[in-house]
Amino acid sequence: MVVGGVAAGMSAASRARRRDPDLEIVAYEASSHVSYGSCGLPYLISGQVRRPEDLVVVTPERFKSERNILALTRHEVLAIDPWGRTVTVRDPSGSTFKTEYDVLVLSTGGRASRPPVPGADLTGVFTLRTLDDGIALLEYLRGHAPRRAVIVGAGYIGVEMAEAFRTIGLEVAVVEMLPRPLSNFDPDLSELARAEMERNGVALYFGEPLQALEGDVRVRRVVTPSRTLDADLVLFAGGVRPAATLARDAGIALGPTGAVQVTARMETNVPGIYAAGDVAEVHHLLSDRPAYIPLGSTANKQGRVAGENAAGGDATFPGVVGTAVLKAFGLELARTGLSTDEARQAGFDPVSAVVRHGSRAHYYPGGGRITVKVIADRQSGRLLGAQMAGPEGVAKRIDIFATALHARMTPEEVAELDLSYAPPFAPVWDPVLVAARAAVKELGGSD
Repeated sequence: MVVGGVAAGMSAASRARRRDPDLEIVAYEASSHVSYGSCGLPYLISGQVRRPEDLVVVTPERFKSERNILALTRHEVLAIDPWGRTVTVRDPSGSTFKTEYDVLVLSTGGRASRPPVPGADLTGVFTLRTLDDGIALLEYLRGHAPRRAVIVGAGYIGVEMAEAFRTIGLEVAVVEMLPRPLSNFDPDLSELARAEMERNGVALYFGEPLQALEGDVRVRRVVTPSRTLDADLVLFAGGVRPAATLARDAGIALGPTGAVQVTARMETNVPGIYAAGDVAEVHHLLSDRPAYIPLGSTANKQGRVAGENAAGGDATFPGVVGTAVLKAFGLELARTGLSTDEARQAGFDPVSAVVRHGSRAHYYPGGGRITVKVIADRQSGRLLGAQMAGPEGVAKRIDIFATALHARMTPEEVAELDLSYAPPFAPVWDPVLVAARAAVKELGGSD
């Protein structure tokens, strides 16, 4: 049985089916859709994705006909009895029933944060986490034609949605209680995101916690300690928390991050129950500590491991280095490994080097300058992380550093990599190599 039918859940179900063609597999999903790309929701709002259905990978009908997996939408699991091995389910009619399982994969995902402020339940206030959320927001945009949107939060979703709202012609303001956007980047990189957002007409208010939303039936104003902003639409984009209440109430142990604690085999502390995806912790390979990094790529990998083992296999998920990329208007931003602050908190003595270098040969048209920051440990010389921002070529260059982190390479070893070169794609000295050499110098090595 699978509880939660998006990335991790349906990856687990599909892998279990490949492992054992005779298993009875049922997946319960509380929302109206399974197996969709939630990372595409900002592009659905901007119109770059034409229809909500385009984000769906496999429908329940195809799961049944092609994989013999019963995926039931609008079925919410209310309770798990791990000793009786049953779950209590509420169906679309509101009725509840109990059903038995032999092995269970818990993949309830994450929950968008909603600040507990007055007015949070007004019409026109949204989160964007599920495909149902995206459809509701689209319908509101079409039915009410709002002109002014206020986004609360300047993390990945907040930045991406600022671009989406500007793309469809809205006035956009972002309110963030922290002093800068993208706070898991180092300040010099997040400053580039701030400047890009301002260049594209986004009003930014940092260091301002949300106090209240005001309105009649619909939201009309956003109130912070410093100002009141007019708003026809408000989007809460203050991050994601693990949807772990169901697990906790069943006696499943949570880790220090608040997510479900799992082994490398995705086992929980309760026999017969696995957990995967945004409800579960991950092992960070640099800090060697549990972390909460809710990303679709990780969810799919964890789900695959959980499904393999739930069906009698023996797979492991070794961990992550925290690689992520996003687009902010004309700027690509990416990071992998530890930031400077994260490295210090993990007990390292970090040093860093920052370079700006062309994305193509200087004589080839197009391209632009990429800012690359490399972080290393002063004591061991080990590479700890990298961050990038630029108009092109960032998304795949960060993967070079991610690979180097998995291989426990030093900046000196990265600087010797045989990377591809052709004028339309890279200068003869790629920004990755230039930044790695700068980090070598910071570590006291020779150029």
